[in-house]
Amino acid sequence: MSAVRTVLGDVRPEQLGVCDAHDHLFLRSPRLPGQELNDAAAARAELAAFRAVGGGSVVQWTPYGMGRRAADLPALSRTAGVHLVCATGLHQAAHYTTELLEEVRGKLAEVFVSELTEGIGTSGVRAGLIKVAGGFHALDAHARWTMTAAAEAHRATGATIAVHLELGTGALDVLDLLCGRLGVEPGRVVLGHLNRSPDLVVQRQAAEAGAYLAFDGPSRANHATDWRMPDAVRALAEAGYGHRLLLGCDTVVAGARSVDGGPGMPYLLRRVRPRLAVELGEELVDRVLTENPGRAFVADWR
Repeated sequence: MSAVRTVLGDVRPEQLGVCDAHDHLFLRSPRLPGQELNDAAAARAELAAFRAVGGGSVVQWTPYGMGRRAADLPALSRTAGVHLVCATGLHQAAHYTTELLEEVRGKLAEVFVSELTEGIGTSGVRAGLIKVAGGFHALDAHARWTMTAAAEAHRATGATIAVHLELGTGALDVLDLLCGRLGVEPGRVVLGHLNRSPDLVVQRQAAEAGAYLAFDGPSRANHATDWRMPDAVRALAEAGYGHRLLLGCDTVVAGARSVDGGPGMPYLLRRVRPRLAVELGEELVDRVLTENPGRAFVADWR
């Protein structure tokens, strides 16, 4: 059945409503010591704040081994009245201990498939996408390993592959590997963080290839790209790729939550949405927020 796989079960794409297509409720990494997203009460409050400004769904890109707290997600979804999509997958090696990576060596695709079809641990929650990551302008051996496993799991399940692009770079290398060598249809790939590298030529080439492009800000530090993002989105829309655009807020540290004084999930609808409406018109922005995520994350589940 063609459906988006949420933590409460499969739903039709049109049921997502207004969607934050890339964000995090829970996240833990040795690269972010002391900044963990690990507070269920804060996550509940953040979802409520997002719902209050019109949000209907959140796609959480936190992958395997990074503190997803999958068992907590169904109750949060029910309480907030917001659909949640959970990820399997694996981030860059720097986010893990050597011991954890060795545990999944040789069986990574099987882990992904199990979490997509059977559930994450004993939570009963099934993942709805596969998240992997590239490097800065390149793909190292770890990235090639995880993307090969992601492609295998995609073929077994139909799940979308979402890719963290380091500082927004390496989009074409990712597509060469996933789509060129590994045979994944470009329309089943979401490229994240395009706003962090405002190269309009590369963005257009990625859209021409058929991938989805996620602009997931606001920027956190040293990214003077927020003011360029509307121009990039407008250029893609005018070139006929408005149907390939996704928007999110990518909240990865506690201080970035709106309930902790940051922009958080509501920023997408309070500030990004009206700013883009000036460039694109409200009708197209509404379609980007409601129709595009459903097409990007729907799957013919196998």
